[in-house]
Amino acid sequence: MKKITIAIDGYSSCGKSTMAKDLAKEIGYIYVDTGAMYRSVTLYALRNGFFNTDGSIQEEALRMSMPNINIAFKINTQTGRPDTYLNGENVEQDIRTMEVSSHVSPIATLPFVREALVVQQQAMGKEKGIVMDGRDIGTVVFPNAELKIFVTASSRVRAQRRYNELKAKGIPANFDEILKNVEERDYIDSHREISPLRRANDALELDNSYLTIKEQQAWLLEQVKKIVK
Repeated sequence: MKKITIAIDGYSSCGKSTMAKDLAKEIGYIYVDTGAMYRSVTLYALRNGFFNTDGSIQEEALRMSMPNINIAFKINTQTGRPDTYLNGENVEQDIRTMEVSSHVSPIATLPFVREALVVQQQAMGKEKGIVMDGRDIGTVVFPNAELKIFVTASSRVRAQRRYNELKAKGIPANFDEILKNVEERDYIDSHREISPLRRANDALELDNSYLTIKEQQAWLLEQVKKIVK
């Protein structure tokens, strides 16, 4: 059976990562969470004091540090899913905090950050047999991907999912703060000059506001089968 490239784009907190991880596991593909890569750069910037008190970024300091930022994914034997590693440290939990969420969009708008990570992402997908999710996978990273999915859901539904996820992990969460963050990220991601979030012309749209994980997985598998056949 031929291997293909699957690009999953969409808004924040749509469940793209869970969807892509489950799909990759089901069909035996490699999964890459590009959002985790941008979150890792953000975590590095926060830890190294690259954010000024007014929220602006010390861009030159971050630019010079990019060669020192190594991001990798390793399978967690307990969950069967990949965890994110930053310079050899498992940061899967650290990159999911609200602090990182509220700083990641400005980092993701920086051209030198996007260029560096896109090169890494394209290298990861050279051999196909990959599921990658993010904001610009079907438009910039893999414009020739055989299957492109654009995921959407209402902002309130996405905020509730994020709230539930954080509470389940024992991380303090405030729904109104999360909703505000979701809406702000939507605006920033859709209006940035470099690789703005948009649906590729040949992408299939999936509104999963009221779908169960099982229902969306069944839909995704059906789309994969159509392409592979």
